[in-house]
Amino acid sequence: MGKVEFFLHAETPDLQEKVGQFRDGHTYDLIIAGAGPAGLTAAVYAARKKMDILLISKDIGGQTLLTSAVENYMGYQYITGKELIQKFEEQVKIHPIDLAIGEEVDAVKLEEGAIKVHTKSGKEAVGRAAIIASGKRPRPLNVSGEKELVGRGVSYCAVCDAPLFSGREVAVVGGGNSAATAAIDLIKIANKIYVINLRKSWQADPVLVEQVEKSEKVRKFFGYEVREILGRDRVEGIVVKSLETQQTEKLRVQGIFIEIGLIPNSEFVRGLVELNKDGEIVVDCACRTSVPGIFAAGDVTSVPEKQIIVAAGEGAKAALSAYNYLLANKGLVGR
Repeated sequence: MGKVEFFLHAETPDLQEKVGQFRDGHTYDLIIAGAGPAGLTAAVYAARKKMDILLISKDIGGQTLLTSAVENYMGYQYITGKELIQKFEEQVKIHPIDLAIGEEVDAVKLEEGAIKVHTKSGKEAVGRAAIIASGKRPRPLNVSGEKELVGRGVSYCAVCDAPLFSGREVAVVGGGNSAATAAIDLIKIANKIYVINLRKSWQADPVLVEQVEKSEKVRKFFGYEVREILGRDRVEGIVVKSLETQQTEKLRVQGIFIEIGLIPNSEFVRGLVELNKDGEIVVDCACRTSVPGIFAAGDVTSVPEKQIIVAAGEGAKAALSAYNYLLANKGLVGR
């Protein structure tokens, strides 16, 4: 008698894209503002609950697209930020979700019991609940020459622009993980890297610091600030000042990578939901904001540890919280 084998077959998803476009005048169950790890994960979880969803974002991926190497996202020992977001995007697009990519949220308002989301292009979306997952953006130095030379030697993305500085001398401003990662990327490409940090010690993870400091290409200016970026058509140098001696020094560089932190993209909900002193949206453990029906997830919130995996988890929580809110208060329309 032959051996009988039993197999459990998991349901195989239909991999055909099902996404739709923004329906003007339509009221959605849920509007998600932002398509980074938090917003994309929220969209998948909400779609699996059969919610009628609109996802609005100026791009897909957010800050993760600027990450060269991801080595701490479970399931992948190594993957680039761009590759990881492609995986997220593929999973989102097998669900019936309306996408408004290329649109930027300008304001969120409560009107007649509905949440109205306005975009900079003049569109208005109406939802019964909303998740703000708009992330953060690079913080500028606000020094002379910075704005004028953006894209001409001034960069906020080493992943994007480091290859342009092969064999050149560059500066990295900052002392955290993003600055250390930028320096590591540049070590392979540039001739010399100056690391300028207001503090006298690193704030980055030891494993990153070790990689930076073992390179002879790196010279540290810790306890220094950038006073000016020099150049007319392109960056030609920077002026740095010692906070201890007050002495200034001119460094001849052709590029400067600014990695001094991030600003929450929360201006469009200022005055509507509670923000903390850093401009982050204050949320509780269920991703609820101070306004019923409006939830928030990811780096734009007060949740500590700005990591891809944390943002994705918070996006899942926010979607489930929004689902429970609609069931308890307004019912679920669905598609």
